[in-house]
Amino acid sequence: MGDCSNSKLLPMCDSGEAPFDARRYSKLVHDNVHGNIYLDKQALNFIDTEQFQRLRELKQLGLAYMVYPGAVHSRFEHSLGVYWLASDAVHRLKTYQGQELGIESFDVQTVKLAGLLHDVGHGPFSHLFEREFLPRVRGGIKWSHEDMSLKMIDYIVDENSIDIDSGTLKKVKEMIVASEAGKSVSSKEKQFLYDIVANGRNGIDVDKFDYIERDTRACGLRCNFQFQRLMETMRVIDNEICYRAKEYLTIHKLFSTRADLHRTVYTHPKMKAIEFMVVDALIKANDHLEIDSYIDEPAKYWMLDDTIVKTIEASTHQDLEESRNLIRRIRRRDIYQYCNEFTVPKENLEHFKNVTAQDIICSQNSDAHLNEEDVIVTNIKIDLASGRNNPLERVSFFQTKTYGKKTQVHGISEKKRRLKYNDN
Repeated sequence: MGDCSNSKLLPMCDSGEAPFDARRYSKLVHDNVHGNIYLDKQALNFIDTEQFQRLRELKQLGLAYMVYPGAVHSRFEHSLGVYWLASDAVHRLKTYQGQELGIESFDVQTVKLAGLLHDVGHGPFSHLFEREFLPRVRGGIKWSHEDMSLKMIDYIVDENSIDIDSGTLKKVKEMIVASEAGKSVSSKEKQFLYDIVANGRNGIDVDKFDYIERDTRACGLRCNFQFQRLMETMRVIDNEICYRAKEYLTIHKLFSTRADLHRTVYTHPKMKAIEFMVVDALIKANDHLEIDSYIDEPAKYWMLDDTIVKTIEASTHQDLEESRNLIRRIRRRDIYQYCNEFTVPKENLEHFKNVTAQDIICSQNSDAHLNEEDVIVTNIKIDLASGRNNPLERVSFFQTKTYGKKTQVHGISEKKRRLKYNDN
């Protein structure tokens, strides 16, 4: 991803992009997914800090590159992609409905910054840090990278003396955690703006648009979902972003592609085995390196990234020997052995109890001699982001002929054509 000054460029401006006057003072970078991206001055104030540059050292898919060699893209480029799509989305709404919805420059800026900064508090190795490592070293802790992002934003502003008013900062942080349970913004003015980056209403947001496109491309997979169709036709009705009824299948592909990524990439058996080994290595190194203490202060947290493994590997300290040996095994592809998996039939899910290592040990035959610490069991649920419910039931649509009135689409009836042939 390169950059250059665009003082001599004369980019065209379409209905969904930033005005030309604003681009004159922006920096142009080229992204391998979205093409040319324009970064405004306020965005650059955050990007050009040590804390934001840390995202370059966080691989978007954590350890997936050990299975999919091309999956080496970072949180940095993902954040720029979400920033650009958030900018595109809010500008399109402003172009088509700006006067009707009262979209102001303040709104545009907050949506863009929310897209840029939504992952600034992310931990190492994708979600492994908060879902696997922290619960084992700090049992019962309630910690999320979204909440850490809010602390990091305040720290970045203070540490780098960024000139931004408190109202903008407050709204940016609200947009980042808008999808979290218990943090509803239903009573807020212009709620549709909160659905652009982190949509807690139905899960359709530019964060998903970017990572689905970026992850499938990096892993060499085919993506059948086209987010551009949704961006071009979305409209706000009754303070909610709605979509044309004919885009029902497009939205279904969004959720089905996400589920496919979970099956084929995010929970790949070999990758999970390597993740478990890294977690074990981090836990064994924690007493010496105090890795979990980094989450207590943003001033320390921004120095924690994927290179923690290299720190362990390069150390000669005796206390890190077990951790080094685990990492050495990963390098030599001597990874934990994958044994088996069982898919629970959909009709039995309601009565299914999560399997534990103890369950496996208790059911082994007399010739086996496994202990609980020899077995790792992971219970994975993959759905369309709404549990057993149809996620499209939460999405509002509109018919082209009755624009201005939203509706729900519960299914699509297939039109059958009767073809008549004759012998002449």
